[in-house]
Amino acid sequence: MDKKTEEEIIFAARAKSVDSPVDPVRLKAEDRFCFSCHGGVSCWNKCCHGTDVVLTPMDILVLSRHLGLRPQEFLLEHAITANWEKADLPVAKLKMTGVDGQGACPFVTDAGCSVYEDRPATCRYYPLGLATVKMKGAKDKEDFHFLVKESHCKGHEEDKQLSVKEFRAEQEVDYFDRVNRGWMDVLMKMASWKTLGGPFGKDMTPQTKFMFLMVSTDVDALRRFVLDTKFLEIYEVDPETIEVIKTDDEALLQVGFEWFKNVTFNESTIKMKEKVLQKAIAKAREDIGAA
Repeated sequence: MDKKTEEEIIFAARAKSVDSPVDPVRLKAEDRFCFSCHGGVSCWNKCCHGTDVVLTPMDILVLSRHLGLRPQEFLLEHAITANWEKADLPVAKLKMTGVDGQGACPFVTDAGCSVYEDRPATCRYYPLGLATVKMKGAKDKEDFHFLVKESHCKGHEEDKQLSVKEFRAEQEVDYFDRVNRGWMDVLMKMASWKTLGGPFGKDMTPQTKFMFLMVSTDVDALRRFVLDTKFLEIYEVDPETIEVIKTDDEALLQVGFEWFKNVTFNESTIKMKEKVLQKAIAKAREDIGAA
C-alpha cells in the first residue's frame, strides 16, 4: 500500500487549513512532541469554530448520555449526515453553529468545552491524527499517528513535551479506539478498495450504506434489528452475549460491526447457524444447476 492510500484512510485529523497541515512523519508510541492547550494560549477556542468533526460510534454514545438523550435525539439536534468521500460511506458530523456552519461548536463556552469529559475522539486526539492500515500480505492492521500543525494553533509553541503514548493516556483514547475499531475497519477497507469500486469490485448499494449508518449511529435501531428480527435465528450468538447486548450499547456495537463485516466483506467475524448455512449452500448449488 503506497503513501497516498495511507493518507486516504486518515479519519482523526480535523484540519481546517487549505494548505496541508499534516506532518507526514509517522510517530511511534515513544516519539515525543511539544503541545499544550489551555486558557492562556492566544488561540484558545479558535479550533472549536467551523471545525469538521466526524462523530464516531463511541462519541455518539457518550455525548448522548452526557446530555440525557437517546442517540437519535442527539443526532437530530446536534449532528448532520454527510458522505465521507474517502470511503464513500455516510457518517455523522457535529453540527457547528452559524448559517454556513462556520460558527462555534455548540458545546464551546468562554470557559472552554462544556462537554469536555465526554468530548469526541477527534477533539481528544488533536493535534495528533490517527490512521490504520493493513499492508499487503500482513496479517494484522497497523495504527500510526502523525502531527497536525495548523497555522492558527499556538499550542505547538508551548514547552510541555510528552510522548504519543503519554498523550493517548492523558486524553483517554484507548477505550474509544477499542469500541470504534469495527467502524474504523470498515472505513479503512472501503477507502483502500474505493479505486476497485467497493467490495469485490462492486459499489455498496444504498441499502448497505443505510445499514452502515444505522450500525454506526443508532444503537436503539440496531438492538431492534438484532433482537426483534430473525437475526438470532440466523447467526450464532451465545446466550451470555444476548443477555449483555440487551443493555450494553458498546457490546452491541461490536456485534453490529462483526455482522456488517461478515455480510459486506465475507469476513468470518460472525457465523451463520449450521442449518441456515447448509440451506444457503443447497440453494446456491441449485441456482447453478449442481447435482
